Amino acid sequence: MPTFVLGPNQYGKAETRIVRVVRGPGGDELTDLNVSVALRGDLAASHLTGDNSGVLPTDTQKNTVYAFAREHGIAGIETFAARLAEHFVSGQPSIHEARVAVEQYPWRPVDGAHTFRRDGGEVRTATVHHGPYGTQTVSGVTGLVLLKTTDSEFHGYVKDRYTTLPETRDRILATSVNATWRHSGAADSATARQALLDAFADTYSLALQQTLFAMGSRVLERCPDVAEVKLSLPNKHHFLVDLAPFGLDNPNEVYYAADRPYGLIEGTVRRDGVAIPEEVVWSF
Repeated sequence: MPTFVLGPNQYGKAETRIVRVVRGPGGDELTDLNVSVALRGDLAASHLTGDNSGVLPTDTQKNTVYAFAREHGIAGIETFAARLAEHFVSGQPSIHEARVAVEQYPWRPVDGAHTFRRDGGEVRTATVHHGPYGTQTVSGVTGLVLLKTTDSEFHGYVKDRYTTLPETRDRILATSVNATWRHSGAADSATARQALLDAFADTYSLALQQTLFAMGSRVLERCPDVAEVKLSLPNKHHFLVDLAPFGLDNPNEVYYAADRPYGLIEGTVRRDGVAIPEEVVWSF
């Protein structure tokens, strides 16, 4: 008879949506989060025999998120995630590791008091792993859409019988930045974000790969507590439209914004000589 064993496993409450309003005489403050919790530990019995004596219900995890928002506030998503992760590990002997991932959706005040508008697609992120190995914090941003209308080229690449892409000495460069940075918990995410913006803007780009390295390097320059930066940059292609059939020229003015397929450039920029611990990633 075949023998089966239980491999790595986890459970938790995913995507708890929470909005917290801090009311004050100078106007309200609004924090909008999506919180996901995952736990690991001595949980095999639940899988093998249905024994739930070591299982903290996912509904309890959800309630803890809400209660902590009231009891402790949300000074920052990294601090909030770390407090939750440490609570789940210290509060239950069967739980040995916790991962808390938080997305923060930006709202900006309209009248300075009680009215807000939701910003675009950009989302702040933070993921905290807490367990026997200690605490690891990774902050980041997703959906940060950037575009520059010039100061970008692409040429000198490999060509074969299937190549049709023309070389260009002047093109639009656009991307939607997905970036994370590992740090000790003290990194200023606003500084890291601004470093990404500045590097994209002032780097004369001969390839999106070159821009990626410049963006990661700029974060490391400005944020001494950051050990590494990971970037995923889809190349949002803009192609010149051929207007010759209409008797018109096109001096880099009219473009077709392609939705897909798109190039995807990904990479990691690390400090030289700094040991990077193995990241705890739970995915199946």
